[in-house]
Amino acid sequence: MFTGIITDIGRVLTTRQQGDLQARIATGYDTDMIDIGASIACDGVCLTVVSKGREDGQDWFDVDISAETVSKTNIGAWISGTRLNLERALRVGDELGGHIVSGHVDGVGKVIALRHEGGSTRITLRVPDDLAGFIAPKGSVALNGTSLTVNDVDGADFGVNLIPHTKTATTWGDVAEGDLVNVEIDTLARYVARLRDWQGTG
Repeated sequence: MFTGIITDIGRVLTTRQQGDLQARIATGYDTDMIDIGASIACDGVCLTVVSKGREDGQDWFDVDISAETVSKTNIGAWISGTRLNLERALRVGDELGGHIVSGHVDGVGKVIALRHEGGSTRITLRVPDDLAGFIAPKGSVALNGTSLTVNDVDGADFGVNLIPHTKTATTWGDVAEGDLVNVEIDTLARYVARLRDWQGTG
């Protein structure tokens, strides 16, 4: 489990197809403190560390990514140099600063508009119709692993606001119209919808 509070910006070093897709990611984390098999959210996707190391003073870790995961996320666009929001798994006793995030991406949204307002940036995203009903004004959503508050909703479109800190502490300072974004809906919304559907069949 994660919180959607980004603690490092990583960078894709290499990708290669080796059965599954494998990516090597540079990180500011001390990999001596990361166990093989640990989970790290990479742009919101929970991935397992399969190897790690340090080269020329740069820590890195490798992850294997299944074809199913690639098909459900924006990972297919990763190339050498792609910057990624990273978060290590939540530990018992950690502060829950964002909201509960599983690292299981529900789909890919698209940035359709952005507007700068003072130091902040207001962005509008469009999600697939099957996800739109799970997104509510003032609710939470994880976008590229970042816990954000929904400002407004209009059908399959919704807006969020990026404050200056978010833009510097994450990759959101690079956002551009047309970007594809990993979307994870709020777990609470998922279960409320499931309960509603189940009661409707009773």
